[in-house]
Amino acid sequence: MRKQHSAAFKVQLILDVLKEEKTISRIASEAGVHPVQISKWKLQALEGLPFLLDSDYAGRSAEKAAYEKQLHELYAQIGKLTTQLGWLKKKSGLEPE
Repeated sequence: MRKQHSAAFKVQLILDVLKEEKTISRIASEAGVHPVQISKWKLQALEGLPFLLDSDYAGRSAEKAAYEKQLHELYAQIGKLTTQLGWLKKKSGLEPE
């Protein structure tokens, strides 16, 4: 079973790495995490920083959340209508059982 780490835990490890007071191997050993995993988290954090500092990021994030909510609602509606159509076809005799 994989261990799940909180975002705060990951950030703390990344900050420790960026301070360069200890090696990644030592930080990993103390935290009980593989050094490669810490390196991946560091890379993800550094790649994501430009987006966090972009003034339009918050607006795009809100748009994406609204889009995903609308998409979820539309898929739910499609499922409901598909079920109703199947039921109507069955009851009307247009579709063999």
